[in-house]
Amino acid sequence: VQLQASGGGLVQAGGSLRLSCAASGRTFSSYTMGWFRRAPGKERDVVAVIRWSGSSTNYADSVKGRFTISIDNAKNTVYLQMNSLKPEDSAVYYCAAKSNGYSLLPRLFDYWGQGTLVTVSS
Repeated sequence: VQLQASGGGLVQAGGSLRLSCAASGRTFSSYTMGWFRRAPGKERDVVAVIRWSGSSTNYADSVKGRFTISIDNAKNTVYLQMNSLKPEDSAVYYCAAKSNGYSLLPRLFDYWGQGTLVTVSS
Protein backbone atom coordinates (compact mmCIF):
# COMPACT_ATOMS: atom_id res chain seq x y z
CA VAL A 1 0.00 0.00 0.00
CA GLN A 2 1.22 3.45 -0.92
CA LEU A 3 -0.27 6.70 0.31
CA GLN A 4 0.82 9.98 -1.24
CA ALA A 5 -0.36 13.08 0.59
CA SER A 6 -0.28 16.54 -0.92
CA GLY A 7 -1.92 19.94 -0.70
CA GLY A 8 -0.33 21.47 2.36
CA GLY A 9 0.98 24.99 2.44
CA LEU A 10 0.88 28.39 4.08
CA VAL A 11 -2.49 30.07 4.49
CA GLN A 12 -3.87 32.95 6.51
CA ALA A 13 -6.30 32.38 9.34
CA GLY A 14 -9.80 32.03 7.98
CA GLY A 15 -8.57 30.56 4.73
CA SER A 16 -9.02 27.13 3.19
CA LEU A 17 -6.88 24.26 1.95
CA ARG A 18 -7.71 20.88 0.47
CA LEU A 19 -5.42 17.97 1.23
CA SER A 20 -5.32 14.95 -1.05
CA CYS A 21 -4.16 11.40 -0.38
CA ALA A 22 -3.69 9.19 -3.42
CA ALA A 23 -3.92 5.52 -2.43
CA SER A 24 -2.55 2.63 -4.45
CA GLY A 25 -1.49 -0.98 -4.17
CA ARG A 26 -4.68 -2.57 -2.92
CA THR A 27 -8.41 -2.67 -3.33
CA PHE A 28 -9.55 -0.36 -0.59
CA SER A 29 -13.25 -1.16 -0.44
CA SER A 30 -12.99 -2.62 3.08
CA TYR A 31 -10.53 -0.05 4.40
CA THR A 32 -10.91 2.82 6.81
CA MET A 33 -9.01 5.93 5.85
CA GLY A 34 -7.96 8.68 8.17
CA TRP A 35 -6.30 12.05 8.41
CA PHE A 36 -4.14 12.70 11.45
CA ARG A 37 -1.94 15.58 12.46
CA ARG A 38 1.04 16.27 14.66
CA ALA A 39 1.78 19.77 15.88
CA PRO A 40 5.22 20.65 17.24
CA GLY A 41 5.67 19.19 20.71
CA LYS A 42 2.39 17.32 20.62
CA GLU A 43 1.18 13.80 20.03
CA ARG A 44 -0.23 12.66 16.73
CA ASP A 45 -4.00 13.16 16.90
CA VAL A 46 -6.93 12.11 14.79
CA VAL A 47 -8.50 14.74 12.56
CA ALA A 48 -11.07 12.72 10.62
CA VAL A 49 -11.71 9.14 9.54
CA ILE A 50 -14.00 7.61 6.94
CA ARG A 51 -14.95 4.17 5.74
CA TRP A 52 -13.99 3.73 2.11
CA SER A 53 -17.67 3.16 1.37
CA GLY A 54 -18.38 6.57 2.88
CA SER A 55 -20.94 5.06 5.24
CA SER A 56 -19.23 6.35 8.38
CA THR A 57 -17.25 9.46 9.21
CA ASN A 58 -15.90 10.88 12.45
CA TYR A 59 -14.19 14.14 13.27
CA ALA A 60 -12.17 15.53 16.12
CA ASP A 61 -14.25 18.00 18.09
CA SER A 62 -11.81 20.76 17.24
CA VAL A 63 -12.51 20.50 13.50
CA LYS A 64 -16.22 19.65 13.40
CA GLY A 65 -18.10 22.01 11.14
CA ARG A 66 -14.90 23.26 9.50
CA PHE A 67 -13.27 20.16 7.96
CA THR A 68 -14.80 17.57 5.64
CA ILE A 69 -13.31 14.19 4.75
CA SER A 70 -14.39 12.53 1.51
CA ILE A 71 -13.39 9.83 -0.98
CA ASP A 72 -13.32 9.80 -4.76
CA ASN A 73 -13.51 6.11 -5.60
CA ALA A 74 -12.73 6.64 -9.26
CA LYS A 75 -9.45 8.35 -8.35
CA ASN A 76 -8.65 6.23 -5.27
CA THR A 77 -8.12 9.49 -3.45
CA VAL A 78 -9.10 10.70 0.01
CA TYR A 79 -9.60 14.42 0.55
CA LEU A 80 -9.64 16.66 3.57
CA GLN A 81 -11.30 20.00 2.88
CA MET A 82 -10.25 22.44 5.55
CA ASN A 83 -12.16 25.71 5.91
CA SER A 84 -12.00 28.52 8.45
CA LEU A 85 -8.47 27.54 9.31
CA LYS A 86 -7.00 28.65 12.61
CA PRO A 87 -3.36 29.00 13.71
CA GLU A 88 -3.87 26.01 16.02
CA ASP A 89 -4.55 23.87 12.94
CA SER A 90 -0.87 24.24 11.98
CA ALA A 91 0.71 20.79 11.91
CA VAL A 92 2.06 18.05 9.71
CA TYR A 93 -0.95 16.20 8.34
CA TYR A 94 -0.76 12.50 7.58
CA CYS A 95 -3.12 10.20 5.77
CA ALA A 96 -3.39 6.62 6.89
CA ALA A 97 -5.18 3.40 6.02
CA LYS A 98 -6.58 0.66 8.22
CA SER A 99 -7.20 -2.66 6.51
CA ASN A 100 -9.85 -4.09 8.81
CA GLY A 101 -12.37 -2.54 11.14
CA TYR A 102 -13.06 1.06 12.03
CA SER A 103 -11.09 3.11 14.50
CA LEU A 104 -9.98 6.61 15.41
CA LEU A 105 -6.77 5.45 17.09
CA PRO A 106 -3.58 6.22 15.16
CA ARG A 107 -1.80 3.14 16.54
CA LEU A 108 -4.35 0.87 14.88
CA PHE A 109 -3.73 2.16 11.37
CA ASP A 110 -1.55 -0.06 9.21
CA TYR A 111 -0.19 2.24 6.50
CA TRP A 112 0.93 5.87 6.56
CA GLY A 113 1.74 8.52 4.01
CA GLN A 114 4.70 10.86 4.26
CA GLY A 115 2.90 13.89 5.69
CA THR A 116 2.21 17.34 4.35
CA LEU A 117 2.84 20.56 6.29
CA VAL A 118 0.02 23.02 6.94
CA THR A 119 0.91 26.40 8.39
CA VAL A 120 -1.81 28.87 9.32
CA SER A 121 -0.66 32.41 9.99
CA SER A 122 -2.56 34.76 12.28
